[in-house]
Amino acid sequence: MRVATDIGGTFTDLVYIDKNDDVKVAKSPTTPPDFEKGVIDVIRKSGVDYTQIENFIHGSTVVINAITERKGVKTALITTQGFRDVLEIARGNRPDLFNIRYEKPVPFVERYLRKEVKERLNSKGEVVLPLDLSDLKTVLEELKAEGVEAIAIAYLHAYINPDHELRTKEYILQEWPEVFVSASHEVTMEWREYERTSSTVLNAYVKPIASTYIDKLDNELQKMMSSRNYIMQSNGGTTTFEHAKDLPIHMLESGPVAGVYGSAVLGNEIGESNIIAFDIGGTTAKCSLIEKGEMKVSTDYYIEKNSYHAGYPIKVPVVDIVEIGNGGGSIAWIDEVGSLKVGPQSAGALPGPIAYGRGGTEPTTTDANLLTGRLSPVNFDYPVDLSAIEAGITNKIASKFSISAVDAALGIIRIANANMLTALKLISIRKGHDPRQFSMVAFGGGGSMHAAALAKELGVKKVIIPFASPVFSAWGMLMTDLRQDSIMTYSKPLDGLDFDATQDKWLEIENRLWQQFKEDGVDETIIFSRFVDIRYSGQEHTVKIPVPNGRWVNETLEHIKQSFHEQHEKNYTFRLEDASCEIVSLHVTAFGKVQKPTINKKENTNAIEQSFKEVRPVYFEQVGWVDTPIYDRESMPTGHLLSGPAIIEEKAAVTLIEQGQTIHADIYGNLIIDTGVLVDEQL
Repeated sequence: MRVATDIGGTFTDLVYIDKNDDVKVAKSPTTPPDFEKGVIDVIRKSGVDYTQIENFIHGSTVVINAITERKGVKTALITTQGFRDVLEIARGNRPDLFNIRYEKPVPFVERYLRKEVKERLNSKGEVVLPLDLSDLKTVLEELKAEGVEAIAIAYLHAYINPDHELRTKEYILQEWPEVFVSASHEVTMEWREYERTSSTVLNAYVKPIASTYIDKLDNELQKMMSSRNYIMQSNGGTTTFEHAKDLPIHMLESGPVAGVYGSAVLGNEIGESNIIAFDIGGTTAKCSLIEKGEMKVSTDYYIEKNSYHAGYPIKVPVVDIVEIGNGGGSIAWIDEVGSLKVGPQSAGALPGPIAYGRGGTEPTTTDANLLTGRLSPVNFDYPVDLSAIEAGITNKIASKFSISAVDAALGIIRIANANMLTALKLISIRKGHDPRQFSMVAFGGGGSMHAAALAKELGVKKVIIPFASPVFSAWGMLMTDLRQDSIMTYSKPLDGLDFDATQDKWLEIENRLWQQFKEDGVDETIIFSRFVDIRYSGQEHTVKIPVPNGRWVNETLEHIKQSFHEQHEKNYTFRLEDASCEIVSLHVTAFGKVQKPTINKKENTNAIEQSFKEVRPVYFEQVGWVDTPIYDRESMPTGHLLSGPAIIEEKAAVTLIEQGQTIHADIYGNLIIDTGVLVDEQL
């Protein structure tokens, strides 16, 4: 049996497939700072037979939380002489060009903890200045005295020749076995000194936190079961607990990418290859784009980057996700100029929204949905005091605008929707994609609530609310393979490329990944996929192109060039047919294929009357209160078409459709919404 758990900001989710191939789910409150307790709680709550669990897959926000909340450990940097300030210098490009008060991001390592070592390699990896470790013992004593717990090593051009980093790491661990050490060539083998140093520092910064968490979770799991344990990575695959402890930065978007991967798997099953995956949880909303069944994976990833802040680069493979601080627990507030805002602050699991009755006093999106009738108090696990919600929204929001509490609640929903629509446009329209050519898969506790309205405004005709939608990210983990990515800088012009040398480099990368799988005890079938990052000579940015396995020939090269021109034109609106092209890096993805559960068809022959629950007044924009029929999702008959307005309720989620929209359940138990958008058939 495969079991998956996903830690969110508010709830920890669990999904497993029972012996009848039915999807079983459970949710339990997240328990910060002891997150492993929430995982054990939800396993026990699910009633699953521990002895039958063979594979346990886990997604966690521990790493991203430690970085964004600055709760990592005191970290030092050891680098090439003359390069201690690379974190300070960063890049010259400024996101807020005309802001004369703009400040660069504050480095995670203070300058007095950035130490230099005499050594130097040239751009070919050749030794210019031999490594001199004579002063390193004194440096380590200084770092010990300062209470440093982790050290990052980032030498110039170590991505080509890691010998100096390896010797330095070996020396440090001999002198100071307790310290956590990260070397840049272990984190990334791509060029760009600032990005590589930043990635290594952040890996070191969270390494003790992640290792402690994984060890605690592993110890608790060993008391209950004898399973093989894996962790979800940001690249859309899983890895072993031990590997995750060495490179925790690969867990950065551990939970969110599982839902994206699940959307791709589901889309393949139901014949939808172009998908916008949309996940609304308790704290954040996340979206990602899947084109022709493929997720977008990139190493050009930043945290905390926006139009005013340059953020911090992390050069590891991450599924392209846009994330904003808007979820069910997002707090509504009035800014200094009197405008209504929603998020990014969240009420979290504790104290939570006012509805939870745990001491929360700030109105949230969940409270607004309750007051407008979209959510029903009877579906909560604890008593909900609607009068307390009304009073909270009145005092904090409505009284400031001299409007009713219900109009203020609708305003909160509208602002939250506007924020989420911006994220959806960033992942689609702003990247040259026409949303009318995509379907939306909406999941998470709040995805189904907001999806129909957002999709209509974005121009998406079809919305799919998958089975087990509140815990769909955890379901996505059940469908993942083991995965490792290796990206190596290999700067070569395409014209006159040495095919034999290139094939040798491909095999070197693949052999290293194969060895990594074997060291992790993986005995599944391993499949390799190859990609190249190409650019026009003299350009800065690259385009990733899939390439065939095996030795290249001239015809292969011509096909690669043509694919590059086409993809470049799609990304940047132009192509330069006569310009010379060059390879920047080689990218190999290794998949350890595992046996996964199948998606069963579940035809429901009930009459629609059997799923009808009640009629409830719901407050709609520009219409006001409307008596709206409420249906139970589990009892929905397959294929029966319902017209909006209507609400479909399930445990931990609600699907809302508006006037002019329709909904039905398909043969797999997914809810299919027609948003009423008219799409040109020629698109």
